[in-house]
Amino acid sequence: MGWRRRRRRGKKGRFPKPINIEKVPIVDKFTPTPQGNPEPIYIEPAELEALRLVDLEGLSQEEAGERMGVSRGTVWRLIQRARRKTSQALTEGRPIRIVPFVSERNHSP
Repeated sequence: MGWRRRRRRGKKGRFPKPINIEKVPIVDKFTPTPQGNPEPIYIEPAELEALRLVDLEGLSQEEAGERMGVSRGTVWRLIQRARRKTSQALTEGRPIRIVPFVSERNHSP
């Protein structure tokens, strides 16, 4: 089970907790056959994990939060971002790129 260190957005607020990711993505992109060369949409591994747990495995947001080690509110935010990015990529025919997963165990300071 891996987890990823996240950065705080902005200067205020508390530092985010690490998110447990049970299943590291086996692919790093989804590429339709678009016309031209559209800019890809980048999705974070935590967003993909929340989407997988709730939409694919059918867990509640509360259960997904427990498995990921974060609050239900964080899961809700991750799912909203993942759904928006996925919808945008599908409707605009843009490729989806998964941001490379960095395990804290393999990352040196």
